[in-house]
Amino acid sequence: MGEDLKKAIVFDNSGTLLERYKAIKDIKNNKIITHINPMTLIDNIGDSALAVLQCDTNILKDLNQEMKISEFIEKNNIKISVSYSSSDASDEEILNIIKKDNATIKEIVDCFKPLKEKVPKMELCNGSALILDVKNKKVAYTITSAGQLFPKVKSTINTLQKNNIDIYIASGDRYGAILKLAEIIKINKNNVFPTATKIRKGEIILELKNKGYKVMMVGDGPNDIIAFNNADLAILTVEQKGDYGDRMPKHADFIIENISQVLDIKF
Repeated sequence: MGEDLKKAIVFDNSGTLLERYKAIKDIKNNKIITHINPMTLIDNIGDSALAVLQCDTNILKDLNQEMKISEFIEKNNIKISVSYSSSDASDEEILNIIKKDNATIKEIVDCFKPLKEKVPKMELCNGSALILDVKNKKVAYTITSAGQLFPKVKSTINTLQKNNIDIYIASGDRYGAILKLAEIIKINKNNVFPTATKIRKGEIILELKNKGYKVMMVGDGPNDIIAFNNADLAILTVEQKGDYGDRMPKHADFIIENISQVLDIKF
């Protein structure tokens, strides 16, 4: 491609810019899990979906813990966004499963303490989400996640911007968390795409290419695969030390162990 082509880099958030920590509540077994990636869990369950609560879930601490999650959502007009799925269920079907389920606020709040222990100085709280077993029509798990920027994120973004590369974020995380991240790393809030599904991430890449950009996608998980395939360059970052095995590398042009290594890639 010509040297005069505009350049853009689209970053995933959790596991790419943000060192991700999560606590997952297995509702059926009343057990907290911290070592499994939610997307891997969804793929293993099959016919399931990750539904993000579009709110700061810290407010749940002060509410009646026996209140149903569905009641909390309805009373507070909380938006639910499906960010990752192994199911063909519509958003309406997903919402109906939540409305009919008996899971309580306590199932989310139980994740707060172990998460706080892992990230005592958390920079960003990405919020909470539900994993829905679509086949059995129930809320199977709750998830709360938080994190802190990888050490060289700010300097890397700053250098890329000085080199006239436009920076975007396409993430499955909630709206408020991504806007906060944009503020911290000093990128235009109009360049962020929160709660982006794997399909939407792929569309974002194509939209930028249609605007005349040469596009690099940087991500770490299976929800980035379509974007990887659509991008001019696909960069897999393993700084998070994920659990995707051989699944991701075959979709990547380069694999990096530190986000600053993006600067070494000819683009």
